[in-house]
Amino acid sequence: MAGSSVLESALQEILIVVKPSEDDRLTRLNVINKLKIIVQTVKGLRGATVEPYGSFISNLYSKWGDLDITVEPLSTSSSVGRRRKQYLLWNIMRALKIRGVRKLEFIPRARVPILKFVKEWAKAQGINDPKNGTFNSYSLTLLVIFHFQTCEPSILPPLMSIFDGNIADLIGMRSHASIETTCAENIARFKRERYRRNQSTLSELFVSFFEKFSKIKTKSAEHFICTYTGNWELKQSQSRWMMTSSPILIEDPFEQTENAARSVGIIEYCKIAKTFQETHDKLSSVLSKNSLIPILVRPEICRLLGERAPQRDLSPLQLLQDVNV
Repeated sequence: MAGSSVLESALQEILIVVKPSEDDRLTRLNVINKLKIIVQTVKGLRGATVEPYGSFISNLYSKWGDLDITVEPLSTSSSVGRRRKQYLLWNIMRALKIRGVRKLEFIPRARVPILKFVKEWAKAQGINDPKNGTFNSYSLTLLVIFHFQTCEPSILPPLMSIFDGNIADLIGMRSHASIETTCAENIARFKRERYRRNQSTLSELFVSFFEKFSKIKTKSAEHFICTYTGNWELKQSQSRWMMTSSPILIEDPFEQTENAARSVGIIEYCKIAKTFQETHDKLSSVLSKNSLIPILVRPEICRLLGERAPQRDLSPLQLLQDVNV
């Protein structure tokens, strides 16, 4: 394995470059507030709720990460169908154009939620592109959660111990405040009851992540990843997964009938599995920092590491990539 101090140093340098500043956070908040004002001018959306989601809310966004926002009309009945949603999205786009925003892309068939939420590594390796059959950011996030659940001692509990139920079935039946209260209480209980804390360094957790998933292709042949139970579960234990043609199953803990990795194609999955294995092999070799960096980040980040992360200001347009109704 590469010297832990070398890898630890490399990871810390990368974090310095990609970590957003307070100004970056305030810029995103300003974008959200401006969009809220614009949405209220759109016919059919007055009184709508405009909220961010994904990596910004979970504080997992990078300095140049985009901003995902959901727009929830007052009427949430089944009468608000796909065509109506597309029409409302088109009206939002028109309102933005009137206010000088250009280069907007209307994606009428996008599925909610679209999450562009290890991401830099996956981008560097070309496996974080659901449009081309590889992982979406949500799947990568679930892999990290699963790793934290299954390392020894565990860092995170099974999600069922935080909230015992399919949240998708409860929306509209219970208040969000009630769900949040229940989750907060269970998280606090987990923290109190832990008798051992994981003392692994960042680099140790990083290496063990790739060690765990280096054999993912073999493991996923008969199992699916379940963050709800915090275990590899047999496909045959769930009838909904027994006949699926997906090469990998990562159960969505918020909507358990859905495969978060449904975008992954069979050919692309072979590439993903190979990439995990090769990264683990390289991290297990004795490498210098200069040879480590290209494995972990994209070329543009490599250049910034050499320049010690100069500031780069993003316009609201560059931040606002996805608006979902």
